[in-house]
Amino acid sequence: MSPSGTAPRIVIVGAGFGGLAAAKTLGGSAARVTIVDRHNYHLFVPLLYQVATAALSPADIARPIRRLLARYRNIEVVLGEAVGVDKAAKLLKFADAPDIPFDVLILSTGSSYSYFGHDEWAAAAPAPKTIADARAIRSNLLLAFERAEIVTDPEERQALLTTVVVGGGPTGVEMAGAVAELTRHSLARDFRHADPTAARVLLVEAGPRLLATFPQSLSDYARDALGKLGVTVMTGQSVEDIKPGAVTIGGKVVRAACIVWGAGVKASPVAAWLGITPDRAGRVPVNSDLSVPGCDGIYVIGDSAMLADEKGVPLPALAQVANQ
Repeated sequence: MSPSGTAPRIVIVGAGFGGLAAAKTLGGSAARVTIVDRHNYHLFVPLLYQVATAALSPADIARPIRRLLARYRNIEVVLGEAVGVDKAAKLLKFADAPDIPFDVLILSTGSSYSYFGHDEWAAAAPAPKTIADARAIRSNLLLAFERAEIVTDPEERQALLTTVVVGGGPTGVEMAGAVAELTRHSLARDFRHADPTAARVLLVEAGPRLLATFPQSLSDYARDALGKLGVTVMTGQSVEDIKPGAVTIGGKVVRAACIVWGAGVKASPVAAWLGITPDRAGRVPVNSDLSVPGCDGIYVIGDSAMLADEKGVPLPALAQVANQ
């Protein structure tokens, strides 16, 4: 209970899958719940690649947070971007808004893509994490084909019809397959000079196989399925440099009008907010109930949390594991 003896005030930061699940579980309870997000909509991130390849519109994968939680009279929705936590005073800090007091704090702030020390690559190789990212990728793809329609130089046209996807995890595999389907089917009948069926899609993975966290059989299946779509899979190859319109892979420069990043993720900065030493991915080690050791009333869930199994091995950051 809160010090005043009233119903406890529970503050949830982040309206992604974890934050919404927590809010809905607390909906209708005696607790006073506040959910905070920097956007006023919940985004179904796993389908962003379909927005990026023009299969879906942004409205298909975004829903207003207030509408999703409207039935729960004990839940308040606040638009704002949290920047820190005062553990002693139990305050959630904002850069340009009043601090919010809490009795219990649930941090579900997710993750972002990691460029492994090369943040300058982000401008030339956007990652599908937000609607703006997906729109940028879609624009790059479609405008490249429009330009390819009017150029006469074969090498220039080939560069415009080349897409490089970096990272052989689920995002990279889905993106490469969707781009191949877009170029070979959806766009095939729309152009007269640029032949979309001649477009190249390269999927680059530094490791020895695709979908490294999945069984070998699924990796083999994904590689075979992508090959049938015309995707060139390059495993055991590292990206050395990225510039607008060009990727250096294994010492060779590949010209590409569209470059998409999906190689790795890093946790949000909640570890720094709490003064906790994170793991290598920036995640906060948590107890089995997702509470943070030494931080009374504070929980971290989702991509920013690191929960180990009984052998001390970190559990995979997958929705199925989170639900269990």
